[in-house]
Amino acid sequence: MMNDWAGLPENYGDVLRRAMDSLFRTFENFSEGTFIVDADARVVWINKRYAARFGFSDPQQAIGRDCEAVIPNSLMREVVKTGKPILLDILETDREPLVVTRLPLKDDTGATVGAVGFALFDELKALTPLFSHYSRVQQELIATRQSLAQARRAKYTFASFIGTSAASLEVKRQARRAAQLDSPVLLLGETGTGKELLAHAIHGASSRANKPLVTVNVAAIPDTLLEVEFFGAAPGAYTGADRKGRVGKFELANGGTLFLDEIGEMPIPLQGKLLRVLQDNEFEPLGSNRIVRPDVRIIAATSADLPALAAAGRFRADLFYRLNVLTIHAPPLRERVPDIESLAYATLEDLSSRGPGGHFELQDDALRLLCSYAWPGNVRELRNTLERAVMLSDSERIDAHALAPFIGPAQALAREPAATSMGAAEAPGQQSWTDAMADFERRFLRDALRASGGRVTEAAARIGMGRATFYKKVAAYGIEI
Repeated sequence: MMNDWAGLPENYGDVLRRAMDSLFRTFENFSEGTFIVDADARVVWINKRYAARFGFSDPQQAIGRDCEAVIPNSLMREVVKTGKPILLDILETDREPLVVTRLPLKDDTGATVGAVGFALFDELKALTPLFSHYSRVQQELIATRQSLAQARRAKYTFASFIGTSAASLEVKRQARRAAQLDSPVLLLGETGTGKELLAHAIHGASSRANKPLVTVNVAAIPDTLLEVEFFGAAPGAYTGADRKGRVGKFELANGGTLFLDEIGEMPIPLQGKLLRVLQDNEFEPLGSNRIVRPDVRIIAATSADLPALAAAGRFRADLFYRLNVLTIHAPPLRERVPDIESLAYATLEDLSSRGPGGHFELQDDALRLLCSYAWPGNVRELRNTLERAVMLSDSERIDAHALAPFIGPAQALAREPAATSMGAAEAPGQQSWTDAMADFERRFLRDALRASGGRVTEAAARIGMGRATFYKKVAAYGIEI
């Protein structure tokens, strides 16, 4: 676009020349040194202060010399050659370093005819606040990146899946096999059985271990936000969207593993989009024409009966088949009873390291009680039970009396009931649920009485039962006080 010179004031050129001259003089007066070179990087002019710094008592002695012969380490030749400025640099000298600025000089055609340099400061402490701020920002950025990278690494290994029962060993064998492959993995099992732990272990033992492990809990995110969570969004793609846009979990997990927890809760429309991504290995962020082709390994998990959901039309059968390549069933705790003791002691060690300390031990009757319970919440419920017992126990030796208040009799299974005053209990399968619950409650109340020295009020308070109710049950079961 051409300038309309006819519309400019008559003194425009004079003002411009004065501004240029004034700017140069200002820099020359307040800087530590100024010098100019021609198109061959030979010194055309240098002020007296700068010449004296480099050993020239008369500035005229430096005129016509190569810039490097006057100022060692000078980069003015690079500025002349490239035509590009070096706005802020540190020039090392035999004395203290200088903070310098170098600018190209060009003619009316745009050709570089020389360069001018200004030594702005002869003490770096003048820039200390700037450097300190920059250094602090850089350190914070590095720390944030390291923290984020650590958060996206596997937190658990196969050693974290505690247990030597046949069921546990088989699960770990299958999971180690899955870690060597790159196909999708589907983890099925009740809540609290360790599906997330297995997902971390599989990623950590895979060839993708040094890449991100990104988790999406499908059940914890509103349906309206799931698509953006997965695929991201362009700036301003929807009302309230971040002006910078949003990177989706697929992109964040690029090169690594995307763990889809509780995938059985995923809405049907999003299932179709996920299937398309798994099949075509590409997608477009919301509101964008940009195509993303992520390199991601999928591990999905659910506590729901996914085959049943697919049969009922509540989960896309084609997506189920796409995910159901390597399927691992995490067994419930009631199917790995031999592991309960190891799990309990590992939990107690962890609780001791996090809490008041001490070395907690489980009495034999406490172990029998733990092994006789069905654990519908599995390992997560076991930890909760032990944590509550440790918090309220007056002793480091935890017995059945300390555990009993935290294990509801209505949810218990008398899998291996101890002998009672009424004779040996029947084996599982030979006793009705009602009789099993009655046997358990009878022993539970009798043990509470024994622990309280026969004091009904104390026993009732200990297990959280009303005194009148306690008396009625004691009378109903014929328990002697």
